[in-house]
This record gives sequence, C-alpha cells and structure tokens, in this order.
Amino acid sequence: MSDALDLIMAVAGAHCVDVTDALDLLDTAFEREIDPLLHVALSCGIPEAEVMERAALWCGFAFFDKVPGGLKGHTQPMRLEALADVRMVRVQVLDRDIAFAAPDFPGVLRLRQRAEATPHLRSRICLVPQAALRDYLVEAAAEPLVDWARQNLARHWPFATAQLELTFAARLMFLLGMVAVTALVLLAPFVAQVWLLPLSLILLLGPAAIRWIAILTPLDPEPPLRRPEDADLPLYSVLIPLRAEAQMVPQLFEAMGALDYPANRLDIKFVVESRSPDTIAAVRQGLRDPRFSLVVVPDALPHTKPKALDFALPLCRGEFVVVYDAEDVPDPDQLWKAVARFRDAPEIACLQARLVVTNGRRNLLTALFAGEYAGIFEVLLPALAQWRLPMPLGGTSNHFRLEPLRTLGGWDAFNVTEDADLGVRLGRRRMRVDMLASATREAAHPNFGAWQGQRSRWMKGWMQTFIVHNRRPLRLVRDMGLFPALVLEVLVVGMLLAPLLHVGFVAMCVLQLMRGDGIIHAGGWSAYYFSILLLGHGSAFAMTVVGLWRQRRAGLIPASLLLPLYWLLMAGATLQALRGLMTQPFHWYKSPHAPMTVEGRSGPVRQMLRHLRGLAIR
Repeated sequence: MSDALDLIMAVAGAHCVDVTDALDLLDTAFEREIDPLLHVALSCGIPEAEVMERAALWCGFAFFDKVPGGLKGHTQPMRLEALADVRMVRVQVLDRDIAFAAPDFPGVLRLRQRAEATPHLRSRICLVPQAALRDYLVEAAAEPLVDWARQNLARHWPFATAQLELTFAARLMFLLGMVAVTALVLLAPFVAQVWLLPLSLILLLGPAAIRWIAILTPLDPEPPLRRPEDADLPLYSVLIPLRAEAQMVPQLFEAMGALDYPANRLDIKFVVESRSPDTIAAVRQGLRDPRFSLVVVPDALPHTKPKALDFALPLCRGEFVVVYDAEDVPDPDQLWKAVARFRDAPEIACLQARLVVTNGRRNLLTALFAGEYAGIFEVLLPALAQWRLPMPLGGTSNHFRLEPLRTLGGWDAFNVTEDADLGVRLGRRRMRVDMLASATREAAHPNFGAWQGQRSRWMKGWMQTFIVHNRRPLRLVRDMGLFPALVLEVLVVGMLLAPLLHVGFVAMCVLQLMRGDGIIHAGGWSAYYFSILLLGHGSAFAMTVVGLWRQRRAGLIPASLLLPLYWLLMAGATLQALRGLMTQPFHWYKSPHAPMTVEGRSGPVRQMLRHLRGLAIR
C-alpha cells in the first residue's frame, strides 16, 4: 500500500476501514483540488488539530496543539502579504533551533521520507495545526501588522488619508464653511438675492434632481447567473470584525454555515479586538470547524473597524474577500453569485450586495430606517452603478477582488465611515463598482439613542471623507473626471447640508405663521423655498416608495409620510457629528446589536435561512 493511502487511513481513523475508503477519500480530494488533510477534516468531521496530531504520529514527529510562547527566533516573513502562506517557523529552544510546521498532505509525506533518510530531523521539527501556527505568527508579527493597519494607506495615498489630512485647521475651516453656507442659503430671501440664487439652486435642487433621475431611470435587467461547480469556485475570504459582540456570535456561525459555498473553499475570519474577551471566548467555541478562524487585534489606537480590517487583510488567502457586520445574515447564494459576476465582468473591482432591514415593523424609527435603506439600495445605488459614477458603499457586504483592494491600500483606519472613503478611492482609480443581485439582512436599531450614535458616526465619516478628498480638488477632478466629481460633490454636500437646511426652512415657516404672514410671503421668495422644500422631500419620499415597492414591502410606505420628522432627527445627528469632528475626530461610536428579529416578530435565523433557500430553489 502506498504512503499516501496509509496516511489517509491513519488520519481518517474509524471513518476509513479499508483501502477502498482511503482511495475514495483521496480521489475525491484530488478531484476537488483540495488538500486531502482538509478534506478528511471536513468530510469526516474530525477537528483540524486532531488530524494534524494523527499525521504527526504517522510520520514520527512530535505534535503540539500550539506553538509555545516566549521563544526566540525569526518568525516574521519578509512581506506581510505573505503571512497567510507561511507553513513553518524556526525558533530557538534552549540552545537548539526547532522548526514548528503545519504541513499540507504532500508536506507530511515528504517529512516522513526525509526523516527516514535523516532520523535526527525528528528532534528538530514539531508539527502544529495550521490555526495554531497562524495564531503564533499573528502574535509574533503583531507590531508590524498594527503599523501596517495604521500606515499602509498613507504609503499608497499620502495626499488622501484622514490621518494626515484631517488637521485641526482643515476641520475648523469645514465647520465654518458649513455654518456660512447654511446661513447664506437661509438668508437669501433677504440679502444678495441675485448671486445667492445659483448657490441655493445647486445645493437644494442638485440632490433632489439626482434622486428623481435615479427613480425615472429604467434599470438594466440583472444578468442571469449560473452556479459554478464546486471545483470551479475559488477560495473566498470572509472578514467579520467584532467588538463586544458575544451575543451575536451564534447567529453569525449559523449564517456563515448556511452559505451555499464549498466548505473547503471558505476562509472565514472573525476579527476581534483583544479588549473583547467575552467575544473572543464565544468565537473560540466554534473553531473546531476548519472554515473558521480567529484573528485577535491588539489594543492599539485607533479603535475602529477599518483598522481591524486592515490588520486582518494580509492574512486573507482568498481570491475574493467580503466584509460582514455582526448583525448580518447574507443570502446563502451570495458568494457564488459574486464569483459569477466577477468572472463575467473582469473590469469590476467591487460588488455591493443589497442591504435589507428586517425589523421595519418594530416601531416608527425602524420603519423609517427600512424605507431609507430601500431607497438607497434599490434605487440610488443601482442607478449610480448603471451610470458608472462613484458609488458610496454600504459598510457591509462589500465584495472585492483581493489584489485591487490591496493595491488601493485597504481601508482608511482613521475614517469612521470607511465605506464612504473607499467608494471615493475606487472612483478616483476609476475602478468599476456594481450592485450584486443578492441581499444581506440586518436589523435596525429600535431605540433613538443607538440610532443617533450610529447616524452621527456616519455623518462624521462623510465629513471626514469630504475634507480629505477636497484638500486638493483639482487632483480629485483629474483622478475622477469632471462630471463624476461634480455628482459626488453634490451628493455629499447635499447629504450633509440637507438636514440643517430642513430645520432652518421649517423654523422660517413656523416663524412666518406665528407672525400671521402665512408661508408664502416676502415677494415670492418664501414660496420659492417652500417649493424647494417640497421638492426635496418629494424626491426622498418617492425614492423610498419605489425602493419599498421593489422589495415588496408596501406595508411600510405609510410610515414614510413622517420623513420630515425623520430629517429633524438627522439634523440633530449632524450637529452631534460636527461637534465630534472638532473634539473627537477619530472616535468610533460602537453600535449595540441584538440577535435578529424579523418584521417585529422574534424568530430564529434558521427559519429565515430555510425560507431563503426555498426561494433560491424555486
């Protein structure tokens, strides 16, 4: 019997009773182009550590379940991008060099052959599980990885990073500019009417015009996608950044386990800050499955999600990578659909899945949030993608080709709305971003305090993004093109100013009513602004209605009539964001999450996933 079959029988144990079973396991592994050791672990349900322990016993080498700490040696690769591929480290134990290795199937065979020819190798090499070797490498390379996470983008974009460009002077000028522009637009009926009219038209009509055009734009039919065979699907990395989210870990394991993607092609990493010991402990309980691994991020400033993602980026082994948040439940078909779209359109660098709020019936706040998301992800973003214009990404379910993402420098560790910044940088590099015909479900915050904290962080991040990329506006235009840059500016400025102007217009209308003048007054100027107010709200309401209609959730449409009140809440969050921009520009408000509820009724994620699978089959 060959060594290969003998090794398979040794690691499979009771799951492989004779040579025929061993040959079937080996043939299936080769047919699927996966490491036979990994195939045994997945198909037989044997933990990775136990598989490696049996392999070590078979070839006569010592086994450790982890690399001992406190050892001296050279453990850092020359390039951090190669960290995920390292399978051996050399360290010094007392006066002897010892190698700790996590070999693949051919590597184990070679080790046995070399040990038979050179027996003293058995005292120089110890085998460890691949997860244990990775943990040791991350710990040993923690300092350069943290430096990478904080500084890598600055090496790629020294002129467009929040760390370098978000100076106090720049933030103060932005604040004064926001106050000045808001005041000028509100005072236009009374002073400098002629030259303030074009400014008000651009600021007030521009965003509304884009929304109306997006509503009226017939979207191209989504291309039909056929699921590739398992053997044709590439390795896919999944990053799930967590902080103080122990209660969400069971839901995440269930959602990731339901993905319709071959287990041997999944590289799912839970990226957890060391300041969250309860979350780390919760993740460790599910690490018997070789698909899952844990990356512990050292406690180092800034405490942001993008810094954690940048820390884990060199460890990704997949051809593609996607980011999911703690509360996410993606459609089971999402990964293979992304692969099919990437392969059909090689020019696409990023795909944005649709985000759907599941608890819209919980209360009015969640209903308004669900409508807002429906308008953005069903109307505005698909239109921007179809027009090939810069597209602000959602903070989750962004699918990337790994190499272009690394070329861009990853995420901005100091930007608290990293998706906004990355969407702008993709536009500046003229990399195509498109929508993916698959959804990710998540729950909105049902209480006002959590909603305001999250929204103020988003607004602060957009302020950061606007400041950083407008420090050199001519360079922005050269990178992106004049028309795309103008559309981006209108969208961002409109997003930031609209809530404040809304409050101002409402206050002016109330003041005129209290004076007994009526809303339409002052030589027609108040009528003009009142019309603009209606147009802006009308476009937002229409976009929400169309988005909810496309999601077949017409029951949430009546709540959208309260959009004027929702904008008042956004104005408060915008003011809070301005204060945070000046006092704590890099502070990340941590949103609390709870296991998912669906349209106001508590239900297990398993029921939702079963329903989604049924839809996919039909």
